[in-house]
Amino acid sequence: MAITYPLALPTATSIATITLRAINSVAVSRSPFTFKEQVFIHSGKRWEADITLPVMQEDNAEAWVTFLLSLRGQRGTFLLGDPVGATPRGSASVAAGTPVVNGATQTGDTLDIDGCPTSATGYLKAGDYIQLGTGNSSRLYKVLADVDTDGSGQATLDIWPSIITAPSDGATVVVSGAKGAFRLASNSSEWNINELALYGITFGAVQAIA
Repeated sequence: MAITYPLALPTATSIATITLRAINSVAVSRSPFTFKEQVFIHSGKRWEADITLPVMQEDNAEAWVTFLLSLRGQRGTFLLGDPVGATPRGSASVAAGTPVVNGATQTGDTLDIDGCPTSATGYLKAGDYIQLGTGNSSRLYKVLADVDTDGSGQATLDIWPSIITAPSDGATVVVSGAKGAFRLASNSSEWNINELALYGITFGAVQAIA
């Protein structure tokens, strides 16, 4: 069977620890004489992650080893989200409605949505995640401020990173189990095996941006 991307993470074990990094492309020019600064803000923003798996025996480890090898270095992609933040802390966790993008040509640091429950206070909380797109176009965003909906079930989200490619009007906004497409940070995958036949596996990932 041909391997198709993006892959789902193996379910043999959970992730022991994950370090998430939010990278902004900002350059600072600083005078060595006056220390005055010029700040140059570029559009580049991306997620990075370092993932450590629990120590495990061969059967579970091989599910992860073959997952890593199936990615063929940085060629393939996989879906990744914050395992602790999969469920929103806001009321969307119990009453999400059917949130969708409200209006075409939206790019930048905010997103208008509708299809939410009406007049919901704290529909999403600062720190919750949303997902736009599917497959290799899946993008993971973090909500930066608490979100209330209005009497029409509409809301505006402040998000990170910026939206570069505008989603279509009416596109689904995923508020539970949000994930983005990632690829390995390196073309090299490794794992260690100790004298008790226990495996240790760590790997780095970066957001896949087409």
